[in-house]
Amino acid sequence: MADLEWLKPAVVLGSLLYALLGVIVFWLCFVIIDKLTPYNLWAEIVEKKNVALAIVVGSTAIAIGLIVAAAVKG
Repeated sequence: MADLEWLKPAVVLGSLLYALLGVIVFWLCFVIIDKLTPYNLWAEIVEKKNVALAIVVGSTAIAIGLIVAAAVKG
């Protein structure tokens, strides 16, 4: 029965809460980065097909995700 420890409601609720918190922090960090750049990231990447900027933004998103995951895990 010890194998089903992760199925307890408190564990599942805690995991969902931390996941939601991580997504909110990630989104907030990404919005801040978008505001700090001198141009519209979405228009530059999608409409103007700026591959270099897409790589930089993707790398930044991965880095923020790793930081948030490490902070949530503790």
